[in-house]
Amino acid sequence: MSRQKPASFTPYFRVEDAEQVRAAFLAAGRAEGYESVSDLIEAAVLREVRRLQRKHNKGRKWEPVKAGALRPGRRTLTEEGRQAP
Repeated sequence: MSRQKPASFTPYFRVEDAEQVRAAFLAAGRAEGYESVSDLIEAAVLREVRRLQRKHNKGRKWEPVKAGALRPGRRTLTEEGRQAP
């Protein structure tokens, strides 16, 4: 896991998914070498980034994208195909 944390992300999960992430960490996280839920999430995301690099960028790293370049926050209800209550 990365020990330097100059930037951060806040991933959003559906309640059911977040509960499963917590359960997986409590059941097996420490046995697998994860010190925290954040370590588990970071490892999973970086594995997926490497898979995407192999599939879509000839296995190379992409040019870095600085913080602030992405739209902040989660998708709107409209973007998720839902309507506000």
